[in-house]
Amino acid sequence: MMHRRRFLALAAGSPALLSAAPSPAPIRVAVVGHTGKGNYGHGLDAVWLKVPETRIVAVSDPDLAGRKVAEVRLQAAESFADHVEMFRKARPEVVAVCPRHIDAHAEIILAAIEAGVKGLYVEKPFVRTLEEADAVVAACKSKGVRLAIAHRNRYHPALELAVKLAAAGEWGAVREVRVRGKQDQRGGGLDLWVLGGHGFNLATQFTGPAISCQAVILQEGRPATRADVREGDEGVGRIVGDEIHAKYETKSGIPLHFDSKKGLWDKKEGFGVRVVCEKATLDLRVDEEPLIHVVRDGERTPLSSGTFGVSERQDIRDLVAGHLGAVRDLLDAMRTGREPLCGPEAGRETIELITAPFASFAAGGAKIALPLVRRSHPLA
Repeated sequence: MMHRRRFLALAAGSPALLSAAPSPAPIRVAVVGHTGKGNYGHGLDAVWLKVPETRIVAVSDPDLAGRKVAEVRLQAAESFADHVEMFRKARPEVVAVCPRHIDAHAEIILAAIEAGVKGLYVEKPFVRTLEEADAVVAACKSKGVRLAIAHRNRYHPALELAVKLAAAGEWGAVREVRVRGKQDQRGGGLDLWVLGGHGFNLATQFTGPAISCQAVILQEGRPATRADVREGDEGVGRIVGDEIHAKYETKSGIPLHFDSKKGLWDKKEGFGVRVVCEKATLDLRVDEEPLIHVVRDGERTPLSSGTFGVSERQDIRDLVAGHLGAVRDLLDAMRTGREPLCGPEAGRETIELITAPFASFAAGGAKIALPLVRRSHPLA
């Protein structure tokens, strides 16, 4: 959870996160992309052009045509087909791991750490397995590297306010928290991986850590079987089901749920998190503005970082959707030695919650304890 000082810095636009004094020499940034296999993520490559104290020195992309376009677009001094060669020759201090496909995330991250980088900004989902997450967490600790994950809504200043007010009982006791995916053609297993992580990353701010999970996984309305296990898109590994209903017990005692069914997508409903309290419900719509509405007595009131019903700050889209809040937080973490707001431990927790329903399925639908003992992919 964000400390009060850091929250106020985001909300008030302090120099620490929004207008930090330039370094004597620009911080050297290298961008890793892969045209045709996750490309350059959701803007993780171009955000550095808006940060005065950084300079993109190199870009890597195995696809020649994509690499040349990126080199011009990012104003990079040079480009490489291989990211390991780029790390060795360009000597970046920060690396942006941009591809949406995650099958190479862990390898890229570990290679960058081995090459001596000091900071990483990584597209979500984080990595494929808890085994990979453990390796990244250990490497970051061993080398003193600061890593942040692009769960952009964690950097929204209204989130910290909502968490504080909920903990103080502003809307009565929190009864349950419900995460829903987008429930489009990816509904079920892929939705859990690609979009469910957004929700989990927000939900645990209200529930605290999960201690168990039990899931019901269906395929075309019937219980899924081993024959339904398949390779998922975007490098996520094996998945199962086009409908998932999972319940998590948490240390706080607040139930946490995840639901996704293929074909239920409704743009008016959005996807995200609902925090159900005694007197009101907090409706968090991922990547929408306002991020949070308080629903009480049939009325929806936006919750901004300032106060109820007041429009959010004018630069909120650049701060959140444009990654500036996350990048400023990462650079400040590198300067001060603290952990980023959404660092590798937070990323590992999100991967655990994504993995848990598949582990329950592998155990015949049984309730399983968290953290998981088996750290490899449960469907492998």
